[in-house]
Amino acid sequence: MSASESSGSVVRRILLGAQLRRLRESRGITREAAGYSIRASESKISRMELGRVSFKARDVEDLLTLYGVNDPQEREALLVLAREANVAGWWHSYGDVLPGWFQTYVGLEGAASLIRAYEVQFVHGLLQTQEYAHAVVHRGMPGASAAEIDRRVALRLERQKLLLAERPPEFHCVLDEAALRRPYGDREVMRGQLRHLIELSERPNVRLQVMPFSFGGHAGESGAFTTLGFPEPGLPDVVYLEQLTSALYLDKRDEVAQYARVMDRLQEDSPNPAETRDLIRGLLQLT
Repeated sequence: MSASESSGSVVRRILLGAQLRRLRESRGITREAAGYSIRASESKISRMELGRVSFKARDVEDLLTLYGVNDPQEREALLVLAREANVAGWWHSYGDVLPGWFQTYVGLEGAASLIRAYEVQFVHGLLQTQEYAHAVVHRGMPGASAAEIDRRVALRLERQKLLLAERPPEFHCVLDEAALRRPYGDREVMRGQLRHLIELSERPNVRLQVMPFSFGGHAGESGAFTTLGFPEPGLPDVVYLEQLTSALYLDKRDEVAQYARVMDRLQEDSPNPAETRDLIRGLLQLT
């Protein structure tokens, strides 16, 4: 199975969840009542509608009956969507080192047509070299075994393949200058990482900018975040906020719009990609 096929299952799950939510709301049925009809809790209905869990055919059938969807063709189309949504993604083979809350992100990342990210602490995972990624994982998990660290690095490198795909997403990234000055690994690791950034920034689907210290305070005061946009009509943009032991996924239009405005300002206030390459070259000479 290709990465695009497995990522597509995440999109189908979200699309099905959104359709079920619209059907429920159009009938004025509460999540609690919907949960009761499938012998489940209100929170499970919420997770289903957000595309966070897999779908059982029986549950979908019972919900469609509750929502008054009696047309055989309409029911079958949604049941096919449910079956396709349950196809496991390539990242499930990394389940031993991949938290459940991050599996959702990997799937969304692989399905996105536009990824916009702001990073502060370190270089974004899609832009890391193998050596730099190893240093980041080792620093973040001092008690991990060498085998576990290698697995996490392999997962990160597998994610990066989407930038080199035949039809890659647009990737816009703003790195705070701190991410380039904070050393992970030795001098050669950092030099290799800086050279890698210059190389990747010249790809047509990558727009890399650095927010310099000299600018002072800027719009990214709330910290790192990622926004994901999708080609499928009706699928809302998502904001991903990573925490220490979990993550937030925001899809409310007003919240997403606020983060989009912050990203717009970060891009407007940062040196353009060509100037950013010059800035990185200057740091390379100092490293």
